[in-house]
Amino acid sequence: MHHVTHVENPRWLNRLSRYSNPGRVVNVCFFVVLLFSTLLTWREVVVLEGAYISSQRNTLENVAHEFNNQLQINIDRLMFYRNSMQAVLRMPLAFDVLHSADAEFQRKRALHQWSILLDNRRTLPVHGVSDAFVDETSLLSRDNAILGNELTATLEVGYLLRLSTTLKRTTQQMMYVSRAGFFIANNPLSSNDDTVEKYYGLVTSPWFTEQTEHNNPERTLRWLSWMADTPKGEIRRVAVSLPVDYEHYWHGVLAIEFSLAQMKQLLTTSTQGEAEGEYRLYDRKMNLLASSLAPGDTPSPLSEPEKAQLAQAFEHDDRGGLRFTTRYVNWEKIRNFDGILLRIHNLDEGVRGDFGAISIALGLLWALFTSMLLLAWVVIRRMVSNMSTLQESLQWQAWHDGLTRLYNRSSLFDLAGKVAKQSEAQGQSVSVIQLDLDYFKRINDRFGHQAGDRVLTHVAGTIGAQIRETDLAGRVGGEEFCIVLPGASREDACAMAERIRVRINSREILIGKSATLRISASFGVSSSDEKGMFDIEYLQSIADGRLYLAKQKGRNRVCCQDDDSQ
Repeated sequence: MHHVTHVENPRWLNRLSRYSNPGRVVNVCFFVVLLFSTLLTWREVVVLEGAYISSQRNTLENVAHEFNNQLQINIDRLMFYRNSMQAVLRMPLAFDVLHSADAEFQRKRALHQWSILLDNRRTLPVHGVSDAFVDETSLLSRDNAILGNELTATLEVGYLLRLSTTLKRTTQQMMYVSRAGFFIANNPLSSNDDTVEKYYGLVTSPWFTEQTEHNNPERTLRWLSWMADTPKGEIRRVAVSLPVDYEHYWHGVLAIEFSLAQMKQLLTTSTQGEAEGEYRLYDRKMNLLASSLAPGDTPSPLSEPEKAQLAQAFEHDDRGGLRFTTRYVNWEKIRNFDGILLRIHNLDEGVRGDFGAISIALGLLWALFTSMLLLAWVVIRRMVSNMSTLQESLQWQAWHDGLTRLYNRSSLFDLAGKVAKQSEAQGQSVSVIQLDLDYFKRINDRFGHQAGDRVLTHVAGTIGAQIRETDLAGRVGGEEFCIVLPGASREDACAMAERIRVRINSREILIGKSATLRISASFGVSSSDEKGMFDIEYLQSIADGRLYLAKQKGRNRVCCQDDDSQ
């Protein structure tokens, strides 16, 4: 008789067999795959969002830069007119016709309203009011020892305004308004009987009263937005004004007035080529001045809480971004204007764009991962590989210029700011080289943009070959490049700029099947060891000014200082 002995499985073996059940393994694997795929997908969404925000800010900065350039043209006009007037106030022109104008003013100054026009009609007429009108207010005065010189200077400005209008270089209302009871403007009066009313409106306008010595002790340029009374009702206007002073006496105000339609035209010109998003220009009180939307399209207004949140944000920063429910708003202060520029990107635009398409693809991939258990790990590895490549590509695009492969303007100044702080903390100097290709527009016009792209690529390669590993180089404009040299003195930077200049100019570039071209560039150099300033934007502006000085001196040269002793 055989005895059969029954041996029970140990408790730990039963537990192991229960946990090694295929169903449980599949469930655990599915949960792990789902968890990790969700985490990885979310991480890529965060990375994409960062790249998207960086791309938005970079685009807005380019538009703001172009808008600043357009405003700078008008500001330069005002500065030129003021310098011209101050020169005439100091030394009036000795022309008989100008002396006769002064004599005519003495005969007419007591009249209720009057005008003076030179016989040769080279200048605009000067319109004025009586001595009695001037004496009625403390803001106006004819107690000016060089009143005749001011009248002469006004006529000279009238000549410049007429020339500007004839050449159609401006469509804005440009004028000079004197405290001595007369004014000149590039837009003629509708009737000579409107002189008193027109002058009263000018001297009571906000941009005039804001230029008193009390309101503007620094005697600087001012931007202002206000509601103006017109026959058609209240209309918002924008003006930039500049006081005219000579030997501590306030003579009057030079001003340019813009309509909202003109501000919209400036903004539209600045946003050419930008297909996505809406751009808006606001003054410092968050009054909407212009939108890039097509005529007939009404911009959706910002709510009061949104305006308050934006106002609080740009009190502390010059640029930034905020998310509002279904839209993302980037903003940047305008350097040459007392206001901000917004770029508003709606959710539906984001979905239709490249970043939205990538985000949707991520969601579809995630759904695919949860439904395909057996292929989950393969799909995850493929997704990680693809997303890693995509991440690097997007980050590279956000930081670099696609043509030259150098840093773009935004990333260059972000990195340069950090480098400058490190140099200052370590007691080292930092230098900046600004270079601009000479006659680059001629290359594009003559040989085409492909040839221009080859030239830019060649110059970028030359710069990269000459600088050190610790240096930073970027493309900051169409044909402008900027190089930041940590630890380099001005002499070192000038020597490097000269080497790059010689290298660029020493080789001929093949731009076609049988066409070669020799190019040149102009350089401006600045360094912190000049004034102890480590602010990159300040150093870049100094280098940029010296760059234009190099161009004035004949191009294809390096300018390392502001005087003419080089």
